[in-house]
Amino acid sequence: MPESAPPLIPPLAPVAFVARHETLWLGLMLLALHAATAWGIGSAWSSGLLLAHFGLFLMWQPLWQGDGELRASQAVLAVLYGVLLAVVNSWWLIALWLAALIALIGGGVPGIAARRQRGASLLAALYLLALLLLWVVPQLAVQPPGDALQTRLVRWGLPLAPLVILFIRQGPPRPPAAIAVDLFYSVMLFLLVAALVLGSLVLVGATRGGYLMALAQTLVAIAAALIGLSWLMRPKAGFAGLDQLLSRYLLSIGLPFEQWVQGLADLAQREMEPRPFLVAAAAHLQALPWLQGLRWETPEDGGSSGRLGAHHADFAFGELKLQIHTRWGLSPAMLLHVRLLAQMIGHFYAAKQREAMQRRNAYTQAIHETGSRLTHDVKNLLQSLQVLCAVAQDEDPALQGELVKLVQRQLPQITQRLNTTLEKLRAPDPVDTQHARAAIWWRALQQRHAHRQVTLRHEGALPETLVPAEMFDNIVDNLIENALRKPASAAVVFDAARMTITVADTGDAVPKAVAAQLFSAPVSSAAGLGVGLYHAARFAAQQGFALTLAHNESGRVCFALKPIAQ
Repeated sequence: MPESAPPLIPPLAPVAFVARHETLWLGLMLLALHAATAWGIGSAWSSGLLLAHFGLFLMWQPLWQGDGELRASQAVLAVLYGVLLAVVNSWWLIALWLAALIALIGGGVPGIAARRQRGASLLAALYLLALLLLWVVPQLAVQPPGDALQTRLVRWGLPLAPLVILFIRQGPPRPPAAIAVDLFYSVMLFLLVAALVLGSLVLVGATRGGYLMALAQTLVAIAAALIGLSWLMRPKAGFAGLDQLLSRYLLSIGLPFEQWVQGLADLAQREMEPRPFLVAAAAHLQALPWLQGLRWETPEDGGSSGRLGAHHADFAFGELKLQIHTRWGLSPAMLLHVRLLAQMIGHFYAAKQREAMQRRNAYTQAIHETGSRLTHDVKNLLQSLQVLCAVAQDEDPALQGELVKLVQRQLPQITQRLNTTLEKLRAPDPVDTQHARAAIWWRALQQRHAHRQVTLRHEGALPETLVPAEMFDNIVDNLIENALRKPASAAVVFDAARMTITVADTGDAVPKAVAAQLFSAPVSSAAGLGVGLYHAARFAAQQGFALTLAHNESGRVCFALKPIAQ
């Protein structure tokens, strides 16, 4: 960005002093203007008072910041305006200046929060309007006020308003702002005052009547026009209202707003990562005719697009910082438009960041769930090995033959289950579970838990149909271990006809807070990871089964595994 040129003159006034005495400068400025115009213009002392009035205006003015640098072009324009106002003895120039002051003061009223400062500004605007209508405009109509009462009222009555402003107690100073006056309000006020003055002059010339009557007629006409506009601003009888048309225009500076947002939404659908979307959005925004370039900054990196100039606006939306450079200074309406466009980019960028984080979390969650599930499989295998070790430590010679048979039956099953677990580790995606005949699976379950406090019973004859052996082993072993850890005795009932398994224990009931999310989310556990039943329920759902807590009472806690169709 090019460096600004050195100031031609020092700052206009000490910022803190002017901010603390804003109403004082306003009152003095109005008093100097009154003294210069109420007794006529054209004399040397009147020109001097007008020059003093313009100097006081520069002390008070809200257009430039008091601590900012005044460029050479701005200083030259200010000097020319002051000299023109003091040297050219024209009531038309005075009327134009008064209308500009009314617009400037009135346009800043909506942005004033302090009640006293707002009252001072309103009183100043009313004084300027009265001076314009009662004194300056009659001079333009070649009908100088001949009424002595009107002359005394203007010369000695109107100065009471600036005097009151002088003694209004100043509240806390307003924070400095680059734009302190609303351009839209100021232009509207200027046009209304111009219409009032020119309308009165036209009626005076057309009707050859008195000025006061022409002024009253113009006021009535303008009031009627404003009432009509206020009615049109509201939706009536299916008409959308001028306010919506005006809002659409203000939001569509440079191009239709809907088309630009649609293009930004298309970019959001095409670009999945935050940074490529930001680069594409910058190129899309640069298509605006009044925009020169864009600079962005994030905690990770930054970049720019287009040509960077002296006029720019800075915006921050979360971690994203945008600096939009334009061909000229931004007006209030343009600043509102640019802020909205930048906010749209910020919202889409934040959405892209959330999407990327969700993708990373989903990947991490998949790894975590796979590891937790395999951990439970390994834990079940370890518990089976612990049972074999416990039997092997028994020194009774009569049991040695049974031990050999038990090891011969259990070791191949443990080896097969361990091999299946390793296959899952190599390919963590969901795979089809292994199946076995119902009778074979049931006998293997009895053999694994033959030496534990587990009662196993099946209802009816065991058919030759296939059952999801891997899923049944995983869930039933998990339920048995949870039951024996309480401590309590466990009972397993297998209904082969309905393909239903129930595991009940005689321990304490599951707390209600834990039971509410037992199968939907991990729970706190003092003896494990708290995700065993959560993964068991998901494993069952993948195979078309549902794991539920059928009974939850102290002394009878029963889990049921059955097909979802039932």
